[in-house]
Amino acid sequence: MNSDRLETIRATLLLRQQELQEQARAGAEDEKPVELDQQRVGRLSRMDAMQAQAMSSEIGRRREVELARIGSALGRIDSGDYGYCVRCEEEIGEKRLEIDPAAPLCVDCAQRSENRGR
Repeated sequence: MNSDRLETIRATLLLRQQELQEQARAGAEDEKPVELDQQRVGRLSRMDAMQAQAMSSEIGRRREVELARIGSALGRIDSGDYGYCVRCEEEIGEKRLEIDPAAPLCVDCAQRSENRGR
């Protein structure tokens, strides 16, 4: 992969990383514990708040996973290993990297990994 393409990918990854970090800061309030004071909040409102909190926590977890994938991809760019599968060390297809620039696995290894998880 040429250096111009790598710099474009690096810029894309850094922009996505920044967006996720901003979302994390904005969403931190939604993950705070729900107040259980029945005098101030009705039972259904409290249940809605608890559901919203659980959904926000899951979104936060997924955000952290994506941030870790991006950090790993940026590390592979720096080390010269970007574009190669971390499992089999074969080249990852350009189309796959266009769709997901943080992809650590080639299609074959990703499919094998997915099949094991079932």
